[in-house]
Amino acid sequence: MIIGSFLNALGILLGALLGLARRQPLTARTQDFFKAALGILTAFYGLRLIYQNVEWRLAVCWKQLALAVLAVVIGNWVGRLLRLQTWSNRLGRHAATLLAAAQKNPSAPAAAGFVASTLLFCAAPLGFLGAVVDGLEGYWYLLELKAVMDGLAMMSFVKVFRWPAAFAALPVFLFFNGIGLAVQLGVRPWLEPLQLTNSIGAAAGLDTCIVALVIFQVRRVELANYLPALVVAPILTHWLE
Repeated sequence: MIIGSFLNALGILLGALLGLARRQPLTARTQDFFKAALGILTAFYGLRLIYQNVEWRLAVCWKQLALAVLAVVIGNWVGRLLRLQTWSNRLGRHAATLLAAAQKNPSAPAAAGFVASTLLFCAAPLGFLGAVVDGLEGYWYLLELKAVMDGLAMMSFVKVFRWPAAFAALPVFLFFNGIGLAVQLGVRPWLEPLQLTNSIGAAAGLDTCIVALVIFQVRRVELANYLPALVVAPILTHWLE
């Protein structure tokens, strides 16, 4: 059962309710706590995803890890060629423009909040990673993390855009649930007989660890460019094995 997209939508709705109920925003100390906790959990769930998809015999393990790293490197090159981060940045800038306009003009159309929230939540690379591994092996923990992140963001959005922004939970659910179902029904039956599902899980785990680096602000990384690794990993594994 695919439940990650439901958890993501639920997190957005709960964040909206808390944002409407709280008059004061979260303190800087509380925000730092959530940031640290989410970074640690993202790294943990990324490493756990790698652990679950790697066979822990020394020779096989190193080969699988090497293929996953190579898939991530090649996937990043492919992402740069496709300019995935550029497209993601355009969506983010459009959402930021709507947010800035609403802050300057409190009477701005409430639909702007719905559009801005939907763009930001659907364009998040962690959502794509979570939807794929949820459909592939029922690993819903990444979308659970995204639910907390989106819920915290929605607490701020509803103060600017008012309650209609919470309706972004519906397209977020439909979008990521659609990806998960497509992977579960269309991709997994084809990959399982070839024993290629683990290669995607290992690559997704590495990508998730990269997301943790961004949360901790260790370095600036173009996350969207790493998403093609999920496609490169099974192709590379099939060719080299």
